[in-house]
Amino acid sequence: MTPEPNKRDVTLFIPCLVDAVYPEVGEAVVALLRRAGARLTYPPGQTCCGQPAFSAGYRAAATAAAQHFIQIFEAAPLIVSPSGSCVNMVRNHYIELFADDPRWRQRAVQVAARTVEFTQYLIDVIGMDDFGACFDGRVTYHDSCHLLRRLGIAAQPRQLISRVRGATFLEMEDSDCCCGFGGSFSVKYADISAAMVQDKVAHILATGADAVVGCDMGCLMNIQGALSRSGAPVKTLHIAQLLAGKQYY
Repeated sequence: MTPEPNKRDVTLFIPCLVDAVYPEVGEAVVALLRRAGARLTYPPGQTCCGQPAFSAGYRAAATAAAQHFIQIFEAAPLIVSPSGSCVNMVRNHYIELFADDPRWRQRAVQVAARTVEFTQYLIDVIGMDDFGACFDGRVTYHDSCHLLRRLGIAAQPRQLISRVRGATFLEMEDSDCCCGFGGSFSVKYADISAAMVQDKVAHILATGADAVVGCDMGCLMNIQGALSRSGAPVKTLHIAQLLAGKQYY
């Protein structure tokens, strides 16, 4: 995916929700990447990738955000982000945004080719799955939509979870069904979203898991809210938190 000499030269892209709401997830990502021997760079000028605007149909705003992203990151040898939905935006939708602009499209193609999701980086790029993580309890996993369907990432998170000492992994029913978040979908179609997340919570609780793990904080925020409202004592953890250790959750 990148030339061998550069695979541990990592430029971080941190999603908006992590930056604004869940900074502990960003700290866990940094801790794991450093443990993996990565040399980290964090461009302070980075902003939103443009996905919310794109999903809402505001193409001009999404294009401006995409141009800014490309300008900030195009010199990076490898871009890693702990969000399948953000990586999907860069990998698949930037090219769509610039379909009629050959110069920007070429720049988008080059950046997209160097952008990978966090678990994809750990497993597929550097081949590491054991970080000495421990968790005393039962764990289940939620497949987020963009991560699974657009990036094809399903085995990598499960492989990482399997190496966590003390954890018993339990597959939930319909782990690949949407939790109902979908960004603005959860606002525009609140009743449908609420019904979908209740189904997801029911499947989580049926496993008897102590924690549900995922790779996208949008999904986990939605699931966390529904679990909290139901009074269920189930933790929601980004996979980086599970791997980095209890001090990050």
